Amino acid sequence: MKEYKMRRGEYLEERIPDMEGTVEDYFGPITATEEYKGSDLFVIEEPTNPVFERIVVGAVEYSGKKDKLAVEFHERDPTELGPDELEAAGEAVDAKNDFLLEATGRDAKSRRESMKRQVEDDPDHDFD
Repeated sequence: MKEYKMRRGEYLEERIPDMEGTVEDYFGPITATEEYKGSDLFVIEEPTNPVFERIVVGAVEYSGKKDKLAVEFHERDPTELGPDELEAAGEAVDAKNDFLLEATGRDAKSRRESMKRQVEDDPDHDFD
């Protein structure tokens, strides 16, 4: 599970006031919820894009701190994808990046740099 911070001065609930609707628009119908660090996250067991096997996403609330976006994408092995599904792989990458940009206000490069700084600041922490 990866957790993402918002840009300074921004809050997840302001960026995405309707998390459930936004998640369904990007990835497909929510089929369940799953607990993670005391927060209920949305589970999409059959995402609309065939590259994804399962997606878990939602806001993680921290006492006294800003909420973070938690996301876990389970993707199929690319060697098992047929020609039509390989075409969907590009759309899957776009959907992930567009959703994360809308939620966090950070593009892929900015998110990578933030993760690198987090690892450098706490090298003993496991960030899986």
